[in-house]
Order: sequence, then structure tokens, then C-alpha cells
Amino acid sequence: MTITSALTRHLKKPELFSNLAGVPEGDLQSLPKFAVFDPATGDVLAELPDMGIPQVALAIDRAHAAQAQWAALTARQRSDLLWEWHRLILQHSEDLASILTAEMGKPFTEAKSEVAHAAAYLQWYAEEANRIYGETISAPSVDRRMIVIKQPVGVVGAITPWNFPASMIARKISPALAAGCAVVVKPAEQTPLVAGAMFALARMAGFPSGVLNLIYASEGASVGYELCTNPKVRKISFTGSTEVGRLLMRQCSDQIKRVSFELGGNAPFIVFDDADVDAAVDGALQAKFRNAGQTCVSANRLYVQSGVFTEFAEKFTARVGELRVGNGFDPGVSIGPLIDTRALAKMQSHIADAIEKGAVVRCGGEPVSADGTFFQPTVITEVTRDMRLAQEETFGPLAPIIRFEDADQVVAEANDTIYGLAAYFYASNLKRVWHVAEALEYGMVGINTGRMSSEAAPFGGMKQSGIGREGSRHGLEDYLEMKYLCMGGL
Repeated sequence: MTITSALTRHLKKPELFSNLAGVPEGDLQSLPKFAVFDPATGDVLAELPDMGIPQVALAIDRAHAAQAQWAALTARQRSDLLWEWHRLILQHSEDLASILTAEMGKPFTEAKSEVAHAAAYLQWYAEEANRIYGETISAPSVDRRMIVIKQPVGVVGAITPWNFPASMIARKISPALAAGCAVVVKPAEQTPLVAGAMFALARMAGFPSGVLNLIYASEGASVGYELCTNPKVRKISFTGSTEVGRLLMRQCSDQIKRVSFELGGNAPFIVFDDADVDAAVDGALQAKFRNAGQTCVSANRLYVQSGVFTEFAEKFTARVGELRVGNGFDPGVSIGPLIDTRALAKMQSHIADAIEKGAVVRCGGEPVSADGTFFQPTVITEVTRDMRLAQEETFGPLAPIIRFEDADQVVAEANDTIYGLAAYFYASNLKRVWHVAEALEYGMVGINTGRMSSEAAPFGGMKQSGIGREGSRHGLEDYLEMKYLCMGGL
């Protein structure tokens, strides 16, 4: 479990993360290992124990044993530990960002922003831990009292994605910990190192043994199955594809286990004739190319009304052409590598399908080199609905621009998908703003902005983009059981 020189050369304090702490106790030395790679260079960053069902079951047992004692702490005690973890993450943010860039590839400035965002979730729920309130209800007779209290749901199994490996850890487990739930976390096999570093800091913060448990595994199917079917786990929180979400929901159904899912998206980005075009270009660059387009809320379909289509397309294409592709540690880089060769192949297949059906590549369209997973940021016009890039989530730096005429029709077309995670639009007419905002069938709508994620706001989707919300006070409710107490004979 020792990190290699490929990573330590980027760290200010390599000794702090030399042993990736937080794994369940037991004999891990005999387990097979799996490698974690730098997608920018192909270097091996670490070799980790490849845990299976026995280790997952052990982690669940440890969490279950710690659950009652953790729930019995006062809200202030749990809050203080979250505050200390928050402080340590900020103190070591440069090292955490270095780990994140090395294993995921995103530019170092974006990695630092993600670490700060992760810390913000810990801060938010450190505060919210003290605001778990019950209520009293007026009783129908004088000899009764009716009270509602809230208690932790129990052990939580969390499965996090590779594209935001630090913030997703914090966003899922900070409300669980604030509510009084012990957790078992399985990070994505491509990006487990920042999770290990964060858990090392949690141990330094003083969290009791068994409250936080980390699973390293090269594949998620068996881990997910054990988390979903083990009766000691009372809730599953998952971020990933809709396909996997359906499978996990089926596995949880026999126990009627509570779930929170943040699944796939196909976000529309709509620019109306009355929009500030320059602001819309700025917003589209944010919504499309952050993390090389590898975000669940990435703008996947850019709809631009005819009156401003030419102006938007020209200005947007020019700005995209200025984006610099390269290793996330290099100064001035705004687009890092795609996570793996499968992501590269999907980009290529979407572009080839679009060109075959009449689309025009305005800029980009090719891998940066024959080796690696770097891809030019790409803009495509003359896009029609029958193209794959208009129907499927690309998850890469590909921006298809679709011309539209009628405002009501574009809203209908934006809603014509099984997904409903995020949508964006730019307009200035207040009547139109309210009409479109209410008509879009999405859990989150950005109005004249290309970035809307915040620890203070509920993050989640409609339709097949998920169940439940993360962030805000609403995110805490997903980890609490409501209990009604009726006291008679008074």
C-alpha cells in the first residue's frame, strides 16, 4: 500500500500519505494487488490490495459494531470531529490536489478547487449536525403527547465515481456522519488514492475506530452486491451510470433498503435570442469543458436560437480553440486527459457517427497524439437529433451545437430524454425565464450561469437521473429515520 515515486515527486509531504490508511483490519498482505495509473503518463502510482467479499463483510461488521456508539455521541461531538477533518483537509489541500491530478488527470487548479469543495461539504454538515430537529404535534386529547424525533438510518454503504473522487467522498459521507451513521466506502478503482489520503486525515482527526471504513477493489460488482444484500447495511448511496443504478436498486429491493442515487445525465444548454451572448459563451465553456467534459452535469447538447446562432458559434469556437490540452501539472493547461481508452473510443465513435450523418467539425475532432488519451476540445455544428451525440452522454470535451427556432419546441426537445439531472439556459426576458425554468424537467437548472454546484444547495435529478438529494439540509434527511412517539396515560 505504499505510493510510488511517480506520485511522491508531486507531494510536499510524501511521508504523510506513504501508507494509505483507512482500510479494514485483517491480513491484507496476502491479497492480490491492483495498480492505479496516471492517465496522463501511464505511470503506476500505487499498488493496492484488491479486496473481495470477505474484506467487505469485515468492514460492514466493523461499521455495525461502531454504529450504536457513534449514534450515541452528541451532535456537538460529531460536529467537532467533522470540523477537525475539514481543517486538516484544508491544511493539506496542496497534497490532496496533487494526488487527485495524478490519478484522475484534471488540471491542478481544478483539483485544488475540488479539494476546497470537498472541505466545504464537511464544514456545511459539521454545522448541520447541530440542526437535526424534531417536532411536537397537538394531541387530540389532554392525556396524550405526540412527538416526532429523528434518528440515524444506520450503516451506510457509499460507492463513489472517478471523475470527482474527493468531493464525492465528502458529499456522501459528511451528511451520514453528521446524522450519526457509520460508513463503508468503495471509491472508483481508477481513483482510490485521494480517498485513502482523506481517510488518513480522518484518522488523524480522531474519528472512532470502525466509523469510517474504506474498500479498495479493482471491480465494483461483488463489492456492490455485498453492500446491497448485507442486512447490516441500511442505506446505499451511489453516484454512477443509470445502468448500474438500476442493478443496485434491484439488489436492494428484497430488503426494501433505502437508496440515494445520482445517475446519468444528458444536460441541455439553451441560448435564446434575448441572451447576453458573451455571457452564454463563458457559461458554455464552464458547463462543457470543466474536467474535460467528464462531469455528470456537463452540457451535452447546446441549443442556440437562430437569431444568435452564428454569433454564438463563432465566438464559442474561437474560445474553445484557445483551450490548452496537456498534463494537469503543466502550467496553463485547461484540458487534461480522458480517464481511459474507453472514454477516448466513445468520443471518436460519437464524432464519426455525426460526420457520417452530415455534421461539420468546427474545431478539434482528433486525439492529440497516437498515444495516450488526450483529445482536442471539439465543436460540431449541423447537428441533428438522430446523431448519437444528441442522444447519448458523451462524457468528454465534445460540444455539439444545435440550431432551433421555436422556444416551446426546444424545451420539449430538451425534455425528450430519460434523464433529468441538470439543464442550463440563457435569456433576459423575465417571463421567458420563469416559464422555461418551470417547464424543464430537471432537478437542477442553471439560469444565466454555467456552474451551480454548492454544498448549500440540493444536488440531484428527476426521472432516471436519480433518487434523493445531496448537499443542503435536504441531503441530511436521506440519512435520518423519522420516528413518531405517542405518549398516553398522562
